[in-house]
Amino acid sequence: MKGGDLAVYGVSGKKRMIKKIVMSLFLALLFPTVATLAWTGSVGGKERQESSGETKRIVLDGGTQLSSVSVEEYLWGIVAEQIPADYGKEALKAQAMVARTYIYGIMDGADEIPESSLDLDYPSEKSLEEQWGKENAAEYFQNIKTAVEETEGQVIVYDGKLITPLFHRASTGRTRDKSGELPYIKSVESPQDVEADGFLQMVVFSPAEFAARIREIPDGGEIGEENLFAQIQTVSVDGQGYVEEIQIGTASYSGEEVEYALGLASPAFTLEDYGGNVRAVVKGIGHGCGLSQYGARKRAEEGWTAEEIIEYFYPGAEVADGEE
Repeated sequence: MKGGDLAVYGVSGKKRMIKKIVMSLFLALLFPTVATLAWTGSVGGKERQESSGETKRIVLDGGTQLSSVSVEEYLWGIVAEQIPADYGKEALKAQAMVARTYIYGIMDGADEIPESSLDLDYPSEKSLEEQWGKENAAEYFQNIKTAVEETEGQVIVYDGKLITPLFHRASTGRTRDKSGELPYIKSVESPQDVEADGFLQMVVFSPAEFAARIREIPDGGEIGEENLFAQIQTVSVDGQGYVEEIQIGTASYSGEEVEYALGLASPAFTLEDYGGNVRAVVKGIGHGCGLSQYGARKRAEEGWTAEEIIEYFYPGAEVADGEE
């Protein structure tokens, strides 16, 4: 899918190949039985018996032989990919609810679903080591595992229905309002987001590189490299600083389209002349809708529970048992 951007759901819209064999070897260093189950769907050559509450399963259809794993165990890798493992227990629990809600929503009441239909990024051993460092791997994986286990079966609902659980790493200081489309995605304050690593970024492009990247946007217009800034006009920006529409050359684009084309951290950007080059000044990480992970981290440090964090970032929504 998207941890950031999501395209709609996660923080990043760039997809990676799922490397289950590598991940299973990594998990084997920590939890050998779990690793065997995640890759083969069985332990010691025998199908694993379902424990109470573990009725929903993911069919691992990316290999040569079909097998399955419970949603709860599958979530260990997904949550590890989506949020820094040192963000605090209650923030991790909130993210586990978000990830589970997304998967349950795709399952749409079914007890089983193929992994290929989820469109989620699953981490490799290398990516987790890069995020965590080898010396932290065991501790951080246990943090994730505990967060999933302590929220087993819990999902987020609004008016009795599963929400579309949008999330991002850090907002511009307030999350965005999309309540016209999703009534629980309202703008709320998250002022400490400005302290997040990577909150403010500046990226410089030559006119040729900028024009080339914009031309790669599907169904776009024409743009020349001469008099470049005369061809750029920001049409609308929302109240939180995210670009809604921008005119570049002969076409109009959404902030997200330009964000992806330029490889920016968020659609909250301004473009300025920088000695004849184009400088993008970017605030925030991700699309800014729904749960702010950094905001969740800071609230967890202040003593908020995962349920309180969820109810804050999704006003009107609540935590429920998805297995009922």
